[in-house]
This record gives sequence, structure tokens and C-alpha cells, in this order.
Amino acid sequence: HPTFEREVAIVHLRLPEVTSTLARQVAAAVEELRSLNLYKPPGVAETIDWAAALARLGVSELDEQSVATTLGSVLKYREDIEAVRDETLARLVDTARTTAAR
Repeated sequence: HPTFEREVAIVHLRLPEVTSTLARQVAAAVEELRSLNLYKPPGVAETIDWAAALARLGVSELDEQSVATTLGSVLKYREDIEAVRDETLARLVDTARTTAAR
């Protein structure tokens, strides 16, 4: 997987309409998702899909509701989605915001 900064750059390149804040938060959240014990960790294509879905919904910053609503854009297996919703959703958003702010 690319570095955090490279993934942010890829999101900007593919989706210039996505704000810098959202691109950084999505990349940070995906980086965190990749560290979990998921059946299929998300790749760059899922990062792009997720950022596009959030942008189309008018989301400018990650929050628990927007993540819960769009998690299927980044995670492809029901078991992974359920695991993240049940155990790590709030932590995922907090980590993404903290990492993105650096």
C-alpha cells in the first residue's frame, strides 16, 4: 500500500473536488482499517471509492454517521463491515481526524 501522503495525493489526483481535509481523513481511516484483522483490507481503489461517495453526499469531514452510512464503499465483506461498526467506528473516526491534522 502507498504511504499516507502518497494516498492523499492519489485521492487529489483522481478526485480534485474532494477537500484536503476529507482526503486526509479518508486516507488516515483507510490506513487504520488496514491495521485491523479484516478479511479483505481496503486498497487504493476502495479509498478512492469511499472519498467519492462521501464527497457526493456533501461530507466535508468524517463523523460516525457518515462513516457508518458509507462503510460499504470501503469494506467489501459483510463480516468486515459488522466488525468495524460494532467495535471500532468511533475510534476509527478519532484516529482519522488526529492523523489527518498532522
